[in-house]
Amino acid sequence: MDWHGTRQYSTMATIPEEGMLAPGTVLQQRYHILDVKGSGGMAVVYRARDLRFEKATRVCAVKEMLNSAPDPRLRELTVQSFDREANVLASLSHPAVPSIFDYFTEGNRIYLVMEFVEGQDLEEIIEESPGPLAQEKVTDWAIQVCEVLTYLHNHKPDPFVFRDLKPSNMMLNQHDRIVLVDFGIAKVFESGQRGTMIGTEGYTPPEQYRGVAEPRGDIYALGATMHHLLTKRDPRLEPPFSFHERPIRELNPEVSESLEATVMKSLEYEVDKRFSTAAEFGEALRTLNKPALGNAGAPATVAFPTSAISFAQTGNVLPVWEFECEDEVRSSPTVSEGVVYVGCYDHNLYAVNARDGEFLWKYPTKSGVSSSPCVWNGLVVVGSEDSLMYGIHKQTGKLAWTAKTGDRVRSSPAVAMEHVFFGSDDHALYNLSVRNGRESWKFQAESHVRSSPAVSSNLVYFGADDGYVYALDIQTSKLKWRFLTQRPVISRPLYYEGLVFFGSMDWNVYAVDAERGWAVWNYRTRNWVVSSPAVSESLGLVYVGSGDRCVYAFDYSNGSSWVWKYEAEGPIGSSPVVSEDAVYIGSADGHVYSLDAQTGDLRWKFYSGAGVVSTPTLWENMVFVGSRNHKLYALIQ
Repeated sequence: MDWHGTRQYSTMATIPEEGMLAPGTVLQQRYHILDVKGSGGMAVVYRARDLRFEKATRVCAVKEMLNSAPDPRLRELTVQSFDREANVLASLSHPAVPSIFDYFTEGNRIYLVMEFVEGQDLEEIIEESPGPLAQEKVTDWAIQVCEVLTYLHNHKPDPFVFRDLKPSNMMLNQHDRIVLVDFGIAKVFESGQRGTMIGTEGYTPPEQYRGVAEPRGDIYALGATMHHLLTKRDPRLEPPFSFHERPIRELNPEVSESLEATVMKSLEYEVDKRFSTAAEFGEALRTLNKPALGNAGAPATVAFPTSAISFAQTGNVLPVWEFECEDEVRSSPTVSEGVVYVGCYDHNLYAVNARDGEFLWKYPTKSGVSSSPCVWNGLVVVGSEDSLMYGIHKQTGKLAWTAKTGDRVRSSPAVAMEHVFFGSDDHALYNLSVRNGRESWKFQAESHVRSSPAVSSNLVYFGADDGYVYALDIQTSKLKWRFLTQRPVISRPLYYEGLVFFGSMDWNVYAVDAERGWAVWNYRTRNWVVSSPAVSESLGLVYVGSGDRCVYAFDYSNGSSWVWKYEAEGPIGSSPVVSEDAVYIGSADGHVYSLDAQTGDLRWKFYSGAGVVSTPTLWENMVFVGSRNHKLYALIQ
């Protein structure tokens, strides 16, 4: 099944097959029905084409509810359920939540038009699996679910409780990313409020049976889902709340003791004994089974001298050296005076000798560091998910100052005119004195600011999860303009020749007039764009990666079509860096690619063994880049 939300429905008779819309039917003179993707207790989901897009094939999901119950109260409840789902989806903006495009009625049928998610739900995956799923996969999926639950539970002004988390409501899309589906019973959270028991037996927490729905109930349901995936024991077929009678490792000895303990904590009968938040649950999953430091963070190997670098038959190259951290390296390295500085999800900022990978020092923060450091005079400035921005002496690794924000800092800092600019998950962009970390001003956006800012002579540009790119006066923080896309903007804007270039999760690359915020051009790729553009001034080309696996090169003045594109083997969340003749970029397929800047031809590629979201950095004749396999690499350009 390619779509979702067609199982475990209740309150309405099944729509008979003869009552389904035939392929070729057109709704609202706009939605051309292609085929049926699934049907269940009260709904049918169709795959349809939006005819309003004449020159492109835009596929959407059309969810249909037949509202023909004889009881007026039941008909009203049906309408309220669909209204709730439409309103919930319309108020949310997250890559793991399908976008809603339209909502209408025709006769006694109600329709919801949504983003089409191609993939499989986790219930199908576990049913097709010959045995329990690997703990690495399950843990990665659960971390992704924790991230979207954190978004839902902290949504402003109204937090949401999903209330029916289970494998069939978690889709794994074509890029191995989890998308939550079927928001029909998601509910605005009001502390202390009671209501009707709702959910799915086996996954629903005990308090929800008493009519109490709160965020920690979603934590229980996620734990129940993980238990199911790790053991292949369906909780719907077992006595309620009996997970502790079925220890995970007794059913699947391959699961680690630490993961078992973490999952079982989420399944505690008493709410207060579970993780207090989805963010805490996610952090516990991230930090499981960290390898012990062998030698105070010393590099794992410095095995390959420069002379040893050569092309293999696969086209791969060997590293000059590799430095092993304790967790994923998503941060992009920065080089200054022969030292590489890079953050890591093991909570540390590392300083490593650029020539041989020798460990110099590390500074521990209190949470993961995905922010990329920048260097100003004698300071390294970097943010952490512990909500702090740090100024650290680059020679000694000693703390100079910290600045507190209201939430995680995933945005990377930019320094200009002795000020540092960065965003926070507290929805603000900050301007601090880089000398002492004192706040000059902050600007409040409408959602998380995870995009890293770009600075011109008088404006600072940044994106936010509210879908806007903002331009602020650098002195006063006064809003000059804002440009709306359809999804979150995580890409770092690029200012060049009076234009601002950036990507959006709405699949587009944009060029906007830097002073007025008018669209100059945009190009729609085939998937999300979180990569940050880079430019070759000599060639006049702008480069960017996309989740559709392609690296694109555009003429900066006219992006109606690409000059060249190169297709990698996996989605590209890394950002390009450009030398005189080459473009370097990483991919979720585990490779770092070196492409000819003018033609896009492959020069070489390096396989790290795990996804590369870190952006490469160039210094002298070397390329530095991190990998999700916990390593920092040095390669030859």
